[in-house]
Amino acid sequence: MIETIHIYHTNDLHSHFEKWPKITEYISKRRNFHQKHNEKVFLFDIGDHMDRFHPISEAFDGIKNVELLNHLGYDAVTIGNNEGITLPFDGLNAMYDNATFHVLIANLFDNGNYPSWAKPYHIYTLESGIKIAVVGLTVYYHIFYKLLGWEIKDPIDALKHITQKVRQEVDAIILLSHLGINEDESIAEQFPEIDIILGGHTHHLFPSGKHINHTLLCCAGKYGDYIGYATLKIDTRKRAILQKTATVINTDQLVEESEFAKSLLAGYFKESEQILGEVVAYLPETLSIDWFNDSPLSTLLADALREWCDCEISMVNAGVLLGALKEGPVTLFDLHNICPHPINPCRVELEGDELKEIILQAQTEKMEQLEIKGLGFRGKIMGKMIYNGIDMETTTLSDGLRHVTKILINGEPIDPKRKYTVATIDMFTFGRMFPEIRDAKEKKFFMPEMLRDVLREKLQKEFS
Repeated sequence: MIETIHIYHTNDLHSHFEKWPKITEYISKRRNFHQKHNEKVFLFDIGDHMDRFHPISEAFDGIKNVELLNHLGYDAVTIGNNEGITLPFDGLNAMYDNATFHVLIANLFDNGNYPSWAKPYHIYTLESGIKIAVVGLTVYYHIFYKLLGWEIKDPIDALKHITQKVRQEVDAIILLSHLGINEDESIAEQFPEIDIILGGHTHHLFPSGKHINHTLLCCAGKYGDYIGYATLKIDTRKRAILQKTATVINTDQLVEESEFAKSLLAGYFKESEQILGEVVAYLPETLSIDWFNDSPLSTLLADALREWCDCEISMVNAGVLLGALKEGPVTLFDLHNICPHPINPCRVELEGDELKEIILQAQTEKMEQLEIKGLGFRGKIMGKMIYNGIDMETTTLSDGLRHVTKILINGEPIDPKRKYTVATIDMFTFGRMFPEIRDAKEKKFFMPEMLRDVLREKLQKEFS
């Protein structure tokens, strides 16, 4: 007898709920169709469903994301870095308390044990007797998990342990992998016993899947733009997999929406406005923001960052502030609106010559106009670098460009060999923007506080 197993999957929604009513309607109808024809159907999420850039996720620490997953009837999920390292320990520990699905993470531990709300894998036994193991892995951000009180282990080591344990007792293995495309491809090369990898984290899109040896790789992009769909065709008598297929459904091409999901989200948003309506300060005048010049709000943030991290100097790009704070009461909602990024304060030690290179690079038009994607940034462009404790003298030469002629650190000429403590943001410790910060040996991350928490404390101190 030939049995076809239908697998629907989502990844990296990042709380972009605008597509959720379409996703809900489509998956609900497809599940009903398969069940009507006595076909087995699974629904999985591969992490980063929650993103604190959205007021609903911010106000409820992701609990409403879990309610949405419950309502749609997910079978299992794994977590992404947005669930794992943008919530405080207690927040993540409570997020899945009322989950009606399995939370699968084979490489996350709490004092040597799996979290009470998670397990490494689950084995599904179908009516035909076919057994399918579903394993979950999340990205290995060791430093950040440790700072929050968790223990994260190397995902490959965890996967070796799990596959050795289950491969003899199941007919298929599905991996929910919030590790990224490179790691997924490497796993497909190393673990031929894994039949399907449902991927995430790097927001890649496999419209028809990708076959590497015996493994089918799948991923559905980001933000709910696509719904992933894969099938496993199995000979139940021989207990052999005959075929694996993958495709994606473009949600922009879907017309019908779930009115229930729309109503649910509208209610959640109203509740989030109430929760985030707490007043934190009263401004005697508007604090304006200018992405390409010094402005009152960006200057205040640079000052606050320096104090928070207890450093000699600070630097932060004006583009992290998406709007002004108007005269009058300032609420948590206002702060979240202008600074929604899951970005943490960071302290680094840099030698004077390294700091000089960063300053020179940051003041170029190319860097100020840089459009940033990812790295926790939820804005548009880099903007001007704003400093506290750093002054520059510049001149405009015949080429029309602004050139730095002198750099002063707290009134003294910069010392090329001296080490300076610099308060900045963790975004600069990733990627290629500033290699000197990325590669600095001495770094301290402040977690779970976000940049908006730093700004809130400063406003409360100055304007309460």
